[in-house]
Amino acid sequence: MSANKFDIAAYCKRMEKTIGGQEGKASLFWKALSFSVDAHQNQKRKSGEAYVSHPCQVALILVDELGVKDPLTLAAAMLHDTIEDVPEVSAEVISSIFGKNVAEIVDGCTKISHFAGDRQTFYKLVHRKIFSGAASRVEIMLIKLADRLHNLRTMDSMPKHKRQKIADETLSVYAPMAGVMGLFGLKRELYDLALAHKFPRQSQRLKSLISQQENRKEALAILETLREAFEEAWISADIRLKAKGLWAYYDFARNVLVKQIENPLEIIIVVDDLQTCYRALGIVNQHFPPIPRTIRDFIANPKPTGYQSLHARANIKGQNYLFKIRTLQMVSDARRGIIREWLSSGTVPSSFEQDIREMFGILGADDAISYREMIAASGKKEIYTYTPKGERICLPSQSIVLDFAFKVHTEVGLHCLSAKVGSKIVPPGHVLKDGDRVKIITQEKAVKFDPNIIRLCQTPRARSELSRVFRLKREALAIDIGQSLIRQELKRYGVPFAILESEETVDILEYFGKHTLNELYQDVGQGQLRLKELIYEIKNGLYAGRQTLQPPTGALNSIELDTLDQDSVKFSQCCHPLPIEKGLLGLLSERGLSIHRKECPKLNAMKLQREDVVAVRWHLKKTRVEKPQTLLIFKNVARNRIFMLLSVAPVAMKIDEVIALSKRPDVTAWEINFEVENLQGLKNILQHFSKSNLEYEFVLDQ
Repeated sequence: MSANKFDIAAYCKRMEKTIGGQEGKASLFWKALSFSVDAHQNQKRKSGEAYVSHPCQVALILVDELGVKDPLTLAAAMLHDTIEDVPEVSAEVISSIFGKNVAEIVDGCTKISHFAGDRQTFYKLVHRKIFSGAASRVEIMLIKLADRLHNLRTMDSMPKHKRQKIADETLSVYAPMAGVMGLFGLKRELYDLALAHKFPRQSQRLKSLISQQENRKEALAILETLREAFEEAWISADIRLKAKGLWAYYDFARNVLVKQIENPLEIIIVVDDLQTCYRALGIVNQHFPPIPRTIRDFIANPKPTGYQSLHARANIKGQNYLFKIRTLQMVSDARRGIIREWLSSGTVPSSFEQDIREMFGILGADDAISYREMIAASGKKEIYTYTPKGERICLPSQSIVLDFAFKVHTEVGLHCLSAKVGSKIVPPGHVLKDGDRVKIITQEKAVKFDPNIIRLCQTPRARSELSRVFRLKREALAIDIGQSLIRQELKRYGVPFAILESEETVDILEYFGKHTLNELYQDVGQGQLRLKELIYEIKNGLYAGRQTLQPPTGALNSIELDTLDQDSVKFSQCCHPLPIEKGLLGLLSERGLSIHRKECPKLNAMKLQREDVVAVRWHLKKTRVEKPQTLLIFKNVARNRIFMLLSVAPVAMKIDEVIALSKRPDVTAWEINFEVENLQGLKNILQHFSKSNLEYEFVLDQ
């Protein structure tokens, strides 16, 4: 096939040999091919080639490189650009001709249209639509990966800025996603092609280095030694040297290509059967002793993707080598990842299917989670951990106790107080290591986790569940705040709050696009709906024709809180307010209530209207202080005076530690760590230190 002329006849012959002719099981594919040729007949690619060549090649990648022969999936691949690029074709048209299942897959592959907003938000919505669709139809992601691979192979004719954009998107989403799905061959080529476009000069230098690695005399000598050893042992084996490609030199976290990696060379040994794999490992270890604790048995303990192999690392004359020993069947299975069993039985392996679909569902639905971070975490190397009964739980590297707990069960994660790892009791944020035996310790009530722990979690389920818990807390507080503000504001105008219980309230809800009053309260409580606008509609709609009081001026609406939950209430860094103080103001937002002092310069610079802020106070006795607190005294204070002051401190102050911050006896600053039950106790403690006239600093630890 020439560069600018696609030979459709040659293509049809090739596909007929692979999947069968038009009268058999593959008839749906041939019908889709004919439709696609007609739909794209007047369209050309940037290279000048007929546009239909692209969906044809996407289907070919699925067949040749992933072993997909399902006519429905291949038909969808042929049609994946029709809705997007052909005005006359819609999801309804595809459904009527090819059926609902094909239409669902094609629609899942189609970009969002009629979007008004910035480009970054558009791409986020596009990706979330793909993830959401892939949660129910994994075929969507397979087609998108094959689509991206063909685009990368043929985008030399595109402008540089477009090549860069496609390369960036591939590196952050598609290539790591292929790894998550266990499609390692696809993953490596996606990385290699994207990196060649992203870093053209650097990648050329690295390719030259990689080529030199494969021809090193020391490496070739290792191959010869092994071949002789295997021949002596009467073992038939295919032994070859493989230098890792550009993908191995890519640092995902820093988005750069590095000059050197720890294991640049792999020696692949393919034998006839499983038992011979272990014999081969013995021969390798005999001639090239492994680096301690580097042998990995992925045959007895397959990766979640189904990948099987024996790995051993050895340092030979100062150079690290990775030996991979496997059978021919294992080589074939490793290329196919998640779709291996699906290809043979029509279903994805149940446990892995659940994890993948769950991840797609989370990535498609939860805006609070960065899907790029989540994909990167899921694509990390695995560790194997175990329950007390010996059940294996596979987790991404750097996973914490909470990841393990949520993997066991959602309720176990939500009630996880700590864990016993080996013989030690560790907190939920403890990082697990390969081989750890973990027993989760729970409590009856759901644990109030620090919002920052979500950043430590590596699994989609843990992040999603914690995100949901924190979101529900924020929403519950927002509903209470919104209802209180509406009640107060209506009272100022002389309008009874009960007016919202009338049947006509449905008109107000419909006007603002809400289904329930709680949704209305929540929007007001999060600052998404301006109170002034809502009150205007209530006065002139529900309360029309009746007299109201004059618009209020000056006085703010107020709320009283009994929580210091960091995910719902945030004390601003600009003025460091304390909840025991008077004159605090709150700004409403989706991320929670932002607290400022009344005199805060940053707050005053915003030029807010009366309805945009609320006066905030705390119920001191009801508000618990969950975390230990720290008070710093900077002035030179004698040891005797500090301890005398602490001896007469309020009984609410439970002192944990008193630390002298200087070793010089004449210059002593102090750190006092303590616990206190509630805000009333904290107020009494700070008043006690204020009366002493000592200079101190205190910032609330939420």
